[in-house]
Amino acid sequence: MKHPFHFGQDKLTPGIALELARGTRSGTFSDSTTQKINKSHQDVAEIVEGDQVVYGINTGFGPLCTTIISKEETKKLQENILRSHSVGVGNHVPLEVAKLMLVTKIHALSFGHSGIAFTTLQRILWHLENDVIPVVPNQGSVGASGDLAPLAHLFLPLIGLGQVYFQGQVFESSDVLQKFNIQPIDLGPKEGLALINGTQFILSYAVRGLERLHNCLELADIIGAMSLEGILGSSSPFREELHELRPYDGSKHVAYRLRTLLKNSEMVESHHNCGRVQDPYSIRCMPQVHGSSRNAWLHLKEMVTTELNSVTDNPIIFSNSDTISGGNFHGQPLALPLDYATLAAAEVGNISDRRTYLLLEGGIEGLPKLLMKNTGINSGFMIPQYTSAALVSENKSLCFPASADSIPTSLGQEDHVSMGSISGRKLNQVIDNLENILAVELICAAQAFDYRKPIKSSKILDACHEIIRNNIDHAEEDRVFAHDIKKAHELIINRSLINAAYETATENNVNLKGTLYELFSIS
Repeated sequence: MKHPFHFGQDKLTPGIALELARGTRSGTFSDSTTQKINKSHQDVAEIVEGDQVVYGINTGFGPLCTTIISKEETKKLQENILRSHSVGVGNHVPLEVAKLMLVTKIHALSFGHSGIAFTTLQRILWHLENDVIPVVPNQGSVGASGDLAPLAHLFLPLIGLGQVYFQGQVFESSDVLQKFNIQPIDLGPKEGLALINGTQFILSYAVRGLERLHNCLELADIIGAMSLEGILGSSSPFREELHELRPYDGSKHVAYRLRTLLKNSEMVESHHNCGRVQDPYSIRCMPQVHGSSRNAWLHLKEMVTTELNSVTDNPIIFSNSDTISGGNFHGQPLALPLDYATLAAAEVGNISDRRTYLLLEGGIEGLPKLLMKNTGINSGFMIPQYTSAALVSENKSLCFPASADSIPTSLGQEDHVSMGSISGRKLNQVIDNLENILAVELICAAQAFDYRKPIKSSKILDACHEIIRNNIDHAEEDRVFAHDIKKAHELIINRSLINAAYETATENNVNLKGTLYELFSIS
């Protein structure tokens, strides 16, 4: 177990957030953070006792902000806000997203500007540590004033309502609390509002998408290099001098990786003096296309890292006499880069499908049409590309930016919203498809690779090909290729090829990471 993370004090990164959600790192509170939390909570208590009118503490919410709430009703108000805002619909969010929502919310509230009670934060952490994870519907947030509906569902269990995942099943939260002999908590002034105001739904989907897209980008380089070998393409378009003339970080990083993946490849050298002048764009322009998607990924990483270490509820408490009702809950800073990353993910799939098609054409010496010798009676790998094409087309339809829309809510009080929650979900939908698009290219690239044997590739690509063939057999007659695609997809999501590539590089004193590795890491 790594050293504990101190909520509200240490810098939270996407990688650490995932570790906390997966239980490979624990979280705790320092004494100084606890003091800040308690001070902010005391400030709210003093506001309630005084004459100052502060939104959400002694007023109603949204268009009811001018309705004054009595001192006696302030606690009731906080429970009511959880009940009334729990209006989510649709499928449940993935379990890891719900865990990330807990992690990111604890951190945001621990900066000491939200008025939350320390005991409430301890209860939220208890849910995470005991793997009692709230059930949260996927739909219902417009991305400002924060992710109200999903966050309301996330914290219903605090007051004994809603449902939770526990030991692989869904239970009423009250039943699980009773099992642990724990009572629901009584929310104090502003606590309900602090819990549901924020961007943690958008942010958690962004963290998940960031890791998944990173995985796809790493694989696209590896699989693309194998496809290049299959068509006996050239590695000269990846020369360092060329990319220094147009020095985008993403392009330089991908070009370096491709040069390294193809280094000492006998397949590349075998056609060094062939008559082909240049390769199609899907091969030749991998640094520019994969690199541009990496640049988009990097922009999202920068925005996510800022958001992970931000206070995003409302109002913000600086002292008992200084509160600000602002707009830190607005999801626009994440919505735009999420939509950008969605387009970037779709483009990785788009160019992958073109390489798959190229492998099937049969116009390249040594490669049979449709990657199978006895076609006619066999359709070969024709139809897997249909699936790839269908997924690419579906991704194009998902690329319309959710952030381009805004529908006023709250009787016009919230007259511009980000729709960033849709952006976050949509990015992950596109990545779902991208993983399978890459799976199709993987099985076709491996098939083409077979036809180049016994000529050797680089040690890295040979190691990756060996893993593929240990799981998926070469095909010389038709079979149910859906099984192959599924196995290829498993190799993609379990990082087998990526791990093999880095391990083989290390064993052979080859640096696959390059100088820009840390910039493009998920840490």
